[in-house]
Amino acid sequence: MDLTKITDLAIQYGMKIVIAIAVFIIGSMVIKMITKMVGKALTVRGVDATLHPFLKGLVSTLLKVALVISILGMVGIKTTSFVAILGAAGLAVGMALQGSLGNFAGGVLILIFKPFKVGDVVQAQGYTGKISEVGIFCTVMKTPDNKTIILPNGPLAGGSMINFSTEATRRVDWTFGVAYGDDIKKAQDTLIKILNDDSRIMKDPAPFARVGELADSSVNFTVRAWVNAADFWDVHFDVIEKVKTTFDETGLNFPFPQQEVHVIGKHPTQ
Repeated sequence: MDLTKITDLAIQYGMKIVIAIAVFIIGSMVIKMITKMVGKALTVRGVDATLHPFLKGLVSTLLKVALVISILGMVGIKTTSFVAILGAAGLAVGMALQGSLGNFAGGVLILIFKPFKVGDVVQAQGYTGKISEVGIFCTVMKTPDNKTIILPNGPLAGGSMINFSTEATRRVDWTFGVAYGDDIKKAQDTLIKILNDDSRIMKDPAPFARVGELADSSVNFTVRAWVNAADFWDVHFDVIEKVKTTFDETGLNFPFPQQEVHVIGKHPTQ
């Protein structure tokens, strides 16, 4: 190979290398700018701060990979095989981490859409408790008896749940039974008075007490009242105790289950 060809090749590839370096420098600057813009957009949209480093890192990594592949193509290196290898490696990793990726995706959805937050009382996946931590892969719940439940985010994000903390008020429901021989108007008035006398129970919507069922051994009243969410359980138990003591004082009876037995036969029982 003569000196002229060597010089031509040096000039040709030297220019490509110089251009590649320039593209890399400019591309890196653009990637940093885009990453900052993504961070600002996440903040403006109120995306959970836990996701910011990951999403910005993901965007930065993808853009850098695209930049390197583009530069390799500019230099003259065939990138088809390289892209195929990356794709195959990504598929293999995805198959191996299928469950983890599902939990990760669920965590991203939970952090973005925020169906609950730390401190909320939630019923999900057969458990009820207060959310103590929301992570990328799992959510931690504390049950009323102080058990720690680890819930994978994949099933949690894809399943149904009840959030008891999203509304400021809740309705308390009771069922109280009285004997068939008791005055049901007296029982109804007594129940309404008990509810109205409790300052924690809202006057609007008004407390409700009506006969809801004629059961085998009792006339059952359906009783409802609205309270602040924070007072729910205190009111629930206090009203039960108050109904028991008030019924005892006013002569209203809680009937025991009764069953009549009729004996049919030719000879009376001795």
